Amino acid sequence: MLEWLLPHQVAGTIYDIDLEKLRAEGITGIICDLDNTLVGARDRSATPEMVEWLKRVRSLGFKMIIVSNNRRKRVSRFAEPHGIPYIYRARKPVRASFRKALARLGLEPGQTVVIGDQLLTDVLGAKRSGLRVILVKPIAPAQEGVATRFNRIIERVAHRRLSRKGLWPREESP
Repeated sequence: MLEWLLPHQVAGTIYDIDLEKLRAEGITGIICDLDNTLVGARDRSATPEMVEWLKRVRSLGFKMIIVSNNRRKRVSRFAEPHGIPYIYRARKPVRASFRKALARLGLEPGQTVVIGDQLLTDVLGAKRSGLRVILVKPIAPAQEGVATRFNRIIERVAHRRLSRKGLWPREESP
């Protein structure tokens, strides 16, 4: 059961992910979480570094969509200025939001990676949907709400158990 919470890859931040390597492996789509993955949970806009990362994603030919459990207003404020399609109130880890994202991207699971910061939403939902998933560390844990903080307790237990079994992937860095 814990294997459902096991990411395929871990990275410190999205900036540590080797996008060229993903392309070489046949990945052409990115389903990305918003809060604490791309920006802090209370940050309204992209940092200059994030804007450059988004340009790089596009220049490498990736299709990207944001899938967030947050409200429309929160997600649209970030996504629309950058022309990124999005799904709000996704109810992750429910598979329907991931299937909808794949349909909007026009891609198959084997062509797509999910990037997120939570085991119980991003990783579990991606794995249940047959998608490859990269777990990143949360950008601003102090900004997290009560539900996410509760999830983090469960995540720590799962991480310890998976690590003891020697299953947790090593963190990749640039």
